[in-house]
Amino acid sequence: MKSLHTPIARYAKPLLAVLGTVGLASLAFAADAPAAATPPTPVPNKGDTAFMMISTVLVLSMIVPGLALFYGGLVRSKNMLSVLMQVMVGAATIFVLWAIYGYSLAFTGGSPYFGGFDKIFLSGITGDSVAATFSKGVVIPELMFVAFQGTFAAITCALIVGAFAERMKFAAVMMFLVLWFTFAYIPTAHMVWYWDGPDAIMDAKTLEAVTAAAGALWAKGALDFAGGTVVHINAGVAGLVAAYMVGKRTGYGREPMPPHNLTLTMVGAAMLWVGWFGFNAGSNLEATGTAALAVTNTLFATAAAIVAWTLGEAVFRNKPSMLGAASGAVAGLVAITPAAGFVGLVGALVIGFASGLVCLWGVTGLKRMLKADDSLDVFGVHGVGGIVGALLTGVFAAPSLGGSGIFDYVANKASTDYSISGQLLVQAEAVVTTIILSAVVSVIALLIVKMVVGLRVSEEAEREGLDTTSHGEKAYYM
Repeated sequence: MKSLHTPIARYAKPLLAVLGTVGLASLAFAADAPAAATPPTPVPNKGDTAFMMISTVLVLSMIVPGLALFYGGLVRSKNMLSVLMQVMVGAATIFVLWAIYGYSLAFTGGSPYFGGFDKIFLSGITGDSVAATFSKGVVIPELMFVAFQGTFAAITCALIVGAFAERMKFAAVMMFLVLWFTFAYIPTAHMVWYWDGPDAIMDAKTLEAVTAAAGALWAKGALDFAGGTVVHINAGVAGLVAAYMVGKRTGYGREPMPPHNLTLTMVGAAMLWVGWFGFNAGSNLEATGTAALAVTNTLFATAAAIVAWTLGEAVFRNKPSMLGAASGAVAGLVAITPAAGFVGLVGALVIGFASGLVCLWGVTGLKRMLKADDSLDVFGVHGVGGIVGALLTGVFAAPSLGGSGIFDYVANKASTDYSISGQLLVQAEAVVTTIILSAVVSVIALLIVKMVVGLRVSEEAEREGLDTTSHGEKAYYM
């Protein structure tokens, strides 16, 4: 009798070999499965990276030569180079400080008001480091974000020098900008713009954690697309305080002090308008439809402000001026800055037109009321325009008025839940917070500078002109 086990015994060895191979393959697949299921690490898109490079260069062109020429043309010829120096060297100083500690204190976690020192001297940031954008799974090189934000810090500080032009010591200007940058600009940027990014938000619990770790004003829902509070209100208030504390120019109100070259001022304004497309569109951090919206709004709001200012001068002064048109352009650019990526075309036109008229009053009626010698109308244009833009952002960001509303990162889509009155209160709180912080820091910083090096040049040096007395050179040899 044949054994029943004989066929099994005959085929057992090859059968076990096949089963073993299948088992090993299954184990290998099981080991690889979790890795395959993990989402890939986001990699910067070359298009977004190139977009941010161009935007950064455009913002730099706003400072030098844009702002430098705009301001330079507005002062008397004997002070032309002094203004160019203050803008260029002031911006360069802030760039250096931004790399040393500014970026770290503004864009790392710490408290609702200040970041930490984790990235001092850009520690740990390499060409492979990435920074979040406003879309989940989309990043840009962190070095690109560092450079872009550095241009914002630099131009904000450069804007202030127009308020005390033609009379302040060069050393005093530099010392004041360093102090103000450290204790006013950095905390404002942190409060308004710092958060952990959209990829950190997956549900209501993680949203709560991101909000708790974010800057104080971001956490409250303040909308500032490209710097209405951080840049313009901040700089405008600092300029007004400085104008009071430095004092009026010798002969102000008694002697004529007309701009020496409005052609340069117009060229500077035009360069500001061009560069501002990088300022506003680049603040989207991605080359998307929102960036296109920011470009469109920057174009049309500025045009509306020019028309409004020109009409205002024609009605109230009988003669529209080139200086007025250039000033209107800057007013429109300032006002649309916080709203650029949040409002629709109608909102942009209204914001532009309103800023043109209100800022015209800011450099005339309001300036007379304040009785300050704000030489180049830093507060009248940037402070007032920034306030107008920040508040109207709260109105026209409403979806019912063509705006984008508030983005819901838990659902990963735009939310239709929007309260104009509620957002206006948040915007007003951001405006008031910025005004108070900038004003207090400016007063303290100027008092320190006054004790250390003094604020003003002598009356003799002022009458001769800062170009020769402070820098030993002239803009024009004729």
